[in-house]
Amino acid sequence: MAKFAVIGLGKFGMTVATTLYENGAEVIAIDNNQELIEEISDKVTVAIQMNSTNEKALKANKIQDVDAAIVGIGNNLEVNVLTCVALKKIGVSNIHSKVDSKVHSKILVQLGVNNVIFPEEMVGKQLANSLLSRSVIEYVDLSSGHSVIELKVPDIWVGKTLQQIALPAEKGVNVIAIKYTSHSVTEEGENKISKKVNEMPGANDLIHDGDVLVLIGHKSKINNLIVEVSKRS
Repeated sequence: MAKFAVIGLGKFGMTVATTLYENGAEVIAIDNNQELIEEISDKVTVAIQMNSTNEKALKANKIQDVDAAIVGIGNNLEVNVLTCVALKKIGVSNIHSKVDSKVHSKILVQLGVNNVIFPEEMVGKQLANSLLSRSVIEYVDLSSGHSVIELKVPDIWVGKTLQQIALPAEKGVNVIAIKYTSHSVTEEGENKISKKVNEMPGANDLIHDGDVLVLIGHKSKINNLIVEVSKRS
């Protein structure tokens, strides 16, 4: 099981911590505010009130053993930086941190922090990319230079297999899941509509009207595909 430490329980930290836990990860939530610790205590594996800049306290709670640490402290640059330094010193190599300015970002990059996150900028980019195409339901940029999108299938793909549309070969984009609507009838004779996900789509899987493809690829390839699909819709 993946294990994470989320340090700083503002809106950003709370969301990251609870989402990771809801998806099966082991989550250690840390903040110096006891009220926030009590608020999240039943939504994560363990919640600890702690000064996150204290190396000894971090070690005592085995934070050095996590797969990644996410620092959500954004309103206090000094505490954020000192927390990242403490994490590096105890041996946490995979650190992701919220930042509020370019200067803050540069400092953390110099310290060797893996990923710096501008939450407001990220949300803005996702919204803009989604608005550019009526076919795009969700757009997420990854730190690796890749993007993940949920795309309503255009009419031209309906009735074809994944092999026939050949997105990996022709567009440089991979299909990682297909979301679709399932219709069934209950024992009482009532029509039931449910949302399902094909998490391991094969080359011969057929695309139906109303399906949503979850795609991953380099950002440039994803954007090229969005532009092409937008012209057809």
